[in-house]
Amino acid sequence: MVGPILQLSHCLRHVHIPQYSQLVKYLVVLRQFHATPIKGTDGVFKGLTEMRVRTPWIDALRKKQEESRDSSQHLGASGSSSNQDLTPKKMSDSYHRVVIPLARDPWLLDTYLNAQGHIRLGTVFMDLDALSGVIAYKHTGENVTTVTAAVDRITINHPLKELCDLELSGQVTFATGRSSMEISIQVARAAEVDSQVKQEEVLMTCAFTMVSLDPWTKKPVPICPVKVETAEEKRLFALGEKNYNMKKTRAKTGLRKQTPNDEESDLIHAMWLQQLEYHDPNNPLRKPPNTHYMSTTTLHSSQIMQPQYRNRHNFMIFGGYLLKTTFELAFCAAAAFSHSRPTFLSLDPSTFENPVPVGSVLYLSAIVAYTEAAPTPGSGTGVHEGGSNGKQRTRVQIRVDSKVRNIEHGETKPTGQFNYTFLVEREIRVVPQTYSEFMIWVDARRRAERARESLTNVRVGHGEGVTE
Repeated sequence: MVGPILQLSHCLRHVHIPQYSQLVKYLVVLRQFHATPIKGTDGVFKGLTEMRVRTPWIDALRKKQEESRDSSQHLGASGSSSNQDLTPKKMSDSYHRVVIPLARDPWLLDTYLNAQGHIRLGTVFMDLDALSGVIAYKHTGENVTTVTAAVDRITINHPLKELCDLELSGQVTFATGRSSMEISIQVARAAEVDSQVKQEEVLMTCAFTMVSLDPWTKKPVPICPVKVETAEEKRLFALGEKNYNMKKTRAKTGLRKQTPNDEESDLIHAMWLQQLEYHDPNNPLRKPPNTHYMSTTTLHSSQIMQPQYRNRHNFMIFGGYLLKTTFELAFCAAAAFSHSRPTFLSLDPSTFENPVPVGSVLYLSAIVAYTEAAPTPGSGTGVHEGGSNGKQRTRVQIRVDSKVRNIEHGETKPTGQFNYTFLVEREIRVVPQTYSEFMIWVDARRRAERARESLTNVRVGHGEGVTE
């Protein structure tokens, strides 16, 4: 395109057309606009972005400014969610499926690959959150504001060995008429038309908890419950109910509510005594070179939240973007800690506490919260993580805390906590020193124990997980 433009420019120099320079500029601008992807806002698959970003930012901003000058518009619209239809819906009513043609579209694939030619998991996480929003609104309708409250778990079932088209699908699997719902999603190799996805082709499973709010008061509002019919739907609903009850129990027994139990207290005391020995000049015992203090493992980042990463309501940041940025910081923290390339195993239960406004400053802090030796064959876990050469490998849990400040740095709010588990090709250990660090360690240890319980009956092959 550029070659013909330059040739046309050369020819027009010998023709008495006073507007030739303007014409050339126009053609160059036309070329630039033609190369700009439509709705290329944030790397999320276009089929999902179009359902999320519906209004250009400048139009949304102008509308907000107009409404702020006429507050009566808000009063007139208030209470719109009171007409919400609460008739029970079938699970299949919210089912949504999208195929990302990575194997067929090399330019689309270009937005999903990292420097090693592997799929960028952070980009897939954005797609998962975008899909959960699509599913949620199919269940609730458009009269409410639905936000991501938590990611209950993202687990690698079978690692992706080769590039292929990906099928993302899911539905609401638990809703009782309160404001929250659980959405179950899976990522699989795209199946042939009219064929079912085989279990061994399911690459990743996850569960999101979404909450519906009144658009104006921002308070939780009831939504329609799920109506179960088949045996499989009853199983999924029972699993969602179990997860819901477990989260309520954990909230009551969390470290902000109760002190560590006897076993945890004994472990804390033993680690404290061991560190005293490390510093005793009369004791030959010294801290091993593969043991690191927790305070030395932190990584930080900060960035301005731009409108290109907004959600469908325009003025808050899309939850999937927060998953992507926290995951990539966690990956860097695990790599810096282990001096190796980590393999992602799971996103453990993580929460979104407060929304992140467009234009605010997001601060992230990652820390190695817990380490443990990876299970080996014959350990009874059903999970093979021992190295092929017999070398010990370590599970590393990274905790990422996020907070947001307005641009004037006057107000600060916590926005969420995200917990990622990686596998590294080293025997390495983290130890806490302060009381706050011990509580981080205990909290992470509890998550690791729950993860082991959930994986006891999961059978995956050598090399579980995927690398970023």
